[in-house]
Amino acid sequence: MAEEAAAAAAAPLLEGLPDEIVLWEILVRLDPKSLLRCRAVRRAWRCATSTRRFLLAHHARQSALPIFSSDGCRNLLALDHRAAQLHTVARHDEPFFLEASCDGLLLSRSYSGRRLAVYNPATREHASLGRLPSDFRILGMYPHRPTGEYRLLLTNLGGPEGQIGCHVLTLGSDQPPRYIGWLEMVKPLLFEISALFRDSLHWFLQKYRKHVLVFDTTTESFRHMRAPLVLGDSDPGLFEMDGTLGINCHNDAMGIITIWVLQDYESELWDIKYRIKLPVGEIREKFGDDGESWGLGVGVLSGDGDVLLLLNFGGWLLQVDSDGKLIESFDCGHRDLAIYEYQLKQSLVQHTFFPALKSGSAPPLI
Repeated sequence: MAEEAAAAAAAPLLEGLPDEIVLWEILVRLDPKSLLRCRAVRRAWRCATSTRRFLLAHHARQSALPIFSSDGCRNLLALDHRAAQLHTVARHDEPFFLEASCDGLLLSRSYSGRRLAVYNPATREHASLGRLPSDFRILGMYPHRPTGEYRLLLTNLGGPEGQIGCHVLTLGSDQPPRYIGWLEMVKPLLFEISALFRDSLHWFLQKYRKHVLVFDTTTESFRHMRAPLVLGDSDPGLFEMDGTLGINCHNDAMGIITIWVLQDYESELWDIKYRIKLPVGEIREKFGDDGESWGLGVGVLSGDGDVLLLLNFGGWLLQVDSDGKLIESFDCGHRDLAIYEYQLKQSLVQHTFFPALKSGSAPPLI
């Protein structure tokens, strides 16, 4: 409150306009890079846009950008579809897995397993988490609202380095992972991507296709949700869309994407919102037909609740709208382009755990 009062007592942010308009209608709408440039213009702008209240509001307005890897899983790319730009947000000096994305933070692990790092591409903060014990696997990353901490949900499936079951590791803490219990359905989670929604991590259990497993990040406990009967040739994906959850599945033979949407979270009611016929013939005619396999990612890339499908075809990243129309294409020049189900929602919010962790010698940032 003190820093906000100091900012309010300063000279007008922009002559001719009320500070409320400048701050909450103009500056808060800028992308992180533009906002950082504005901070260099005037001290009053820097003070006004550095408060936690403003940074949280700014983060809330950012678009969720789909992210990809390329160059042998060494580069991390993000797509800003409104600006029609695909840009690099991080470069690694060795192949990596993207383990989690949460509140503008990315968690990556090297293929070798020797390096685990958390970083914020917008602020260029980074820290090494060292190396997890060999028996531990990462299930997700989340903010713990009661304490303000960021934590990793881990599982240990057996070995001498910890009790079998689920554990929680607090970023910035010198304490070992804390045991929270065992769940029979944990093992399938190793191959699933979690979706953070309503302060809970969600996984669609492809092995069972009857349940969505939910981890309440406040109580740090598990429960189940009812899932729709999802049919398709490829593995279904769970994702957040337009303030709810969605599940997509792909019928390869028919070239059709079906998207289920959770209509009511409390009653666990699902419904089919989209059934999209892909323009397979047009795509193969324009971009070649050499037996390339499809890589599919689905996400909400617009603010009106509609969806764009992202297709990876022979080094091209293609956008298809909900009517099945090809609307944009990007020549990525990389046949090893991989689409992640994670998204990056950039943030300039500062985190106290970065100073508490050792900085890596080679930050995965550009």
